[in-house]
Amino acid sequence: MKQYFKYSLYSPMLENVGLNVYNCGYQQCSGGHSWGPAVRDHYLIHLVVSGKGAYTVDGQEYALSKGSAFIIRPQSLVSYSADENDPWEYCWVGFNGADASRLVELTAFEDDTPVITIGDDSLSALHEAFISIYSSFGTAAEQETLTVSKLFEVFSLLIKAAPNKKPDSSSGRLYIKNAVKFIQRNFSDSIDISDIAGHVGLSRSHLYRIFVKHLSLSPNEYLTQYRINQACVLLRTSGLSVGEIASSVGFDDQLYFSRVFKKVKGVPPSQYLKEIADTKQHGDNSEL
Repeated sequence: MKQYFKYSLYSPMLENVGLNVYNCGYQQCSGGHSWGPAVRDHYLIHLVVSGKGAYTVDGQEYALSKGSAFIIRPQSLVSYSADENDPWEYCWVGFNGADASRLVELTAFEDDTPVITIGDDSLSALHEAFISIYSSFGTAAEQETLTVSKLFEVFSLLIKAAPNKKPDSSSGRLYIKNAVKFIQRNFSDSIDISDIAGHVGLSRSHLYRIFVKHLSLSPNEYLTQYRINQACVLLRTSGLSVGEIASSVGFDDQLYFSRVFKKVKGVPPSQYLKEIADTKQHGDNSEL
């Protein structure tokens, strides 16, 4: 059995804004090779490039072959195994982040459709995109950014494979999508919940309800976490002072920014920087 994979030295100090790649790889399995039943704490998408296998989720078993893609959702009990006579070869990527669920929703994957079939016209390009994630993977800032961009390429191809899927405005998902876009484009300004609600055309209370329903966060919590995650990236990569970073992510008061940062991350910005430096000094990327 041939297997090649990489994983991140994950900690809260290494999280990306919106999307973070946890692991990736490709594997030619031996007959009957299996994983699970077990759960993951993040999303994974596998693409079968040859051979056959089976995937079981929520007690339902799916037969897979070349061109099958299957998703593992966080905390779902799953198992999968290679066919005894024609074992599969697959590639995969594990990821999470504030934008992960929204991107997954744009694909053909559903709670009751965890397996989709990729047509021959898209399979080669999608396979190459998965391999490019593996090739670019690393924990250095430039590698991490490139890896996330390659994951967006995978999502682009998966979304293209589901051209007839439309947002469900009746459930609030379209409002969530528009609210999140507004936050991403305006977080550095002095926006508040009234601004977000006004942009999407909802009352504050209605916006609150659909955020809690779909994201398990209030709009204000999402805005705050997004700003702090953006601050983390700037702390790691920009060389700006804490005060300059506070202003860059929508905080007028540096002391208030530091208090909010500590509440979200558990450490003040100065300690965050120290832990990043320690991680870079002692950590490395691992390949098995």
